[in-house]
Amino acid sequence: MPLRRLLGLSTAASGRLRRGFSTASLRPPWAMVRPFVAVNMPAPGPRASLRLAAPPCATLLVVPDHLVRPPRDLDPPGDTVYAVFGGYITATSGDGLLLLCFFDVPAHAPVLPGVIMPGGIRGRMLTGVIEEPEVMRFVCNPLSGQLFRLPDIDGTTKTHQYPDIGILTQSEHPDQPPDKYAVAVLSNSKDRSFVMRRFLSQTGKWDKMVALPSPLPLARPMEMDLSHEPVAFAGRLWWVDVTCGAFSVDPFSDRPELRFVELPRGSVAEHMDRKKLRDLVRFRRMGVSEGRMRYAEVSQEEPFLLSSFTLDDDASCWTLEYRVPLRRLWPHEDLCEAKPRIAVIDPLNADVMHLTVGKQSLSLDMKTQNLLGCTLIGEDYHRASYDLLKPCVLPPWLESSRIPSSGYCLSHGDSYSVHTYSYLDQRLLILHVVMLVGGLCIILLCG
Repeated sequence: MPLRRLLGLSTAASGRLRRGFSTASLRPPWAMVRPFVAVNMPAPGPRASLRLAAPPCATLLVVPDHLVRPPRDLDPPGDTVYAVFGGYITATSGDGLLLLCFFDVPAHAPVLPGVIMPGGIRGRMLTGVIEEPEVMRFVCNPLSGQLFRLPDIDGTTKTHQYPDIGILTQSEHPDQPPDKYAVAVLSNSKDRSFVMRRFLSQTGKWDKMVALPSPLPLARPMEMDLSHEPVAFAGRLWWVDVTCGAFSVDPFSDRPELRFVELPRGSVAEHMDRKKLRDLVRFRRMGVSEGRMRYAEVSQEEPFLLSSFTLDDDASCWTLEYRVPLRRLWPHEDLCEAKPRIAVIDPLNADVMHLTVGKQSLSLDMKTQNLLGCTLIGEDYHRASYDLLKPCVLPPWLESSRIPSSGYCLSHGDSYSVHTYSYLDQRLLILHVVMLVGGLCIILLCG
């Protein structure tokens, strides 16, 4: 069906998709998961769960707050309280497991003499936010709801400087649940080498690898922590800089070798400031589809070319598979209001790309240039989150499998009781609160 005809059906299609895949028997084989986690405060449930929808609709992960946040004193002594709590999905494993990051933001809130809130709790005035949140990370099976709390990196919760953490699984038998997994993060050293910190499910602890020499004499640093998640592919984790390429490493190896793959010719860009780079991520994406590494980009000028490339088996050369001028497919007024952006590379069909244009999320068959589905982006969620959706494959065995672990997994046996507030990005969240403080004097009910 032509794209223009389907655009008018977006609202009806959205409703059918959301209802049609609400049961396990009709579960889609994969989902586009929103990057932020809904921390379920009003009605805590026994486990994490997915509000499933088939692409191009987005799926939401809901986690009960009592499973992921330590208990806090409702009226703590001193002037420090915890003002904001939120969570987001850092990466996906490629076979259904999610890596989650939750952060607790402390704030300065002196007690207001003589002000008593309901319940006898002292009133406070928020005067500033401490810009180093406490970070907790979990591995999640989104279908069984099982959660495993990872130990703190370097023994501290002050690890917000490691947002670009990936997860990779291994299985002894194809198409079976994983036997083990690794969680890892790369960080730049002053000499342009890299240090890898990794957690192995077999050992149940983090270790720090020696500095890994860069395979390229890069004159600029790699920017791998600006919203493009690490990608699990071919037994390696890939950290992506959308201006130049991707570094990959095997986190299971005790002698890891760092490799670099440059972007396709013509896609390599000059080093840019972090603000421009954060915006560019919305138009460029690397991911796995049909067992091959793919790279896709949308040009930001007329005629808005959507290009899709495939990496060869030697990981040395990209081949252009599709180049589709989106201007010929979209009504003129849509592209005047908003540029098309890449939401997700379809993990199961290399011919399909999932895009957003303004308030619309859609799936496009690049081979036939026909639209496969379209929906309106809900006004109840932050629209920018649709640009950074995570592909989550849902294999048949996922719901009945357990997370490989040498420790204890949280399910519904442990509970925390807290008040929470969800948001997408640590730094944006902190800035949001600081701006609020600058314009208002806020009397807080602690929690």
